[in-house]
Amino acid sequence: MSRCLVTGAAGFIGSHLSEALLAKGHEVVAIDAFIPYYPRPIKERNLEKARASGRYQFHELDLREAAFAHLVEGCDVIFHEAAMAGLMKSWSDFDLYASCNMIATKRLLEAARDAKVPQVIHISTSSVYGKEATGPEDSPLTPFSPYGITKVAAENLCRAFQANFGVPVTILRYFSVYGPRQRPDMAYNILIRNLFKGESFTLYGDGEQTRSNTFVADCVNATILAYEKRSAALGEVFNIGGGEIVTLNQVIRTLEEITGKKARIERKPPRPGDQKHTAADIQKATRILGYRPMTRVLDGLKAQVDWEKTVL
Repeated sequence: MSRCLVTGAAGFIGSHLSEALLAKGHEVVAIDAFIPYYPRPIKERNLEKARASGRYQFHELDLREAAFAHLVEGCDVIFHEAAMAGLMKSWSDFDLYASCNMIATKRLLEAARDAKVPQVIHISTSSVYGKEATGPEDSPLTPFSPYGITKVAAENLCRAFQANFGVPVTILRYFSVYGPRQRPDMAYNILIRNLFKGESFTLYGDGEQTRSNTFVADCVNATILAYEKRSAALGEVFNIGGGEIVTLNQVIRTLEEITGKKARIERKPPRPGDQKHTAADIQKATRILGYRPMTRVLDGLKAQVDWEKTVL
């Protein structure tokens, strides 16, 4: 049994990751600051299953300013899921993104260094690549939004702590994660809600933007594999994506079929910072980690629709 620290543990992916680690018999030390990016009751609901476990400790604190070194002591791995996500808000609230994604990461790396934690798994994003994210991990990083810029900076902090202090880091770049508990500001969540409520969905661009959708269970599996294959994963960067590439127009049609409802689409121009095409090249993750996405987009969307019905 390992002692695992999960930051951002009340969020979409962090809560699923915590539950998966508990199911494998590990102890989870969970941290979340409940920064009001979306309503707190949603995150509280995300925590319900994990909190029922006797091997789960939850701590509400802010990595940017709180004392948390005592929680890092004795941990076998840190899964750093905490971040300010979302492209659009990063244009108007850059200070918040910079502090959450850079200052918090630096303080966590300092604690990991001092406690000699054997592995830090830092969660990054396809947004570091820029408008197009279709190549391997050594592709140029040309972020197209303030959010992407802060995530490149966080990756560079990880590299600096690894090079200067020997902090053992693995970086995972997630691609378009969806499924039950998806953040309420994300497109699929909004689209499904609006379908059930008969409300219009704002489509930015022509709908032909592509996404390498990653079902949350596949994403969590890849994240845990990065720990279980630690000796091979240290110092590496991995793209984590799904096995299918679809356009937003295709997703809309699929959700119409699943729900039996017709989407009301309001079209608007593309937004600043929106990625046009993402297609995760996961050859490296498959080769080194043994990662293979298992969930078809159709099945993943059905699972998200079923979940949405329970929370509407």
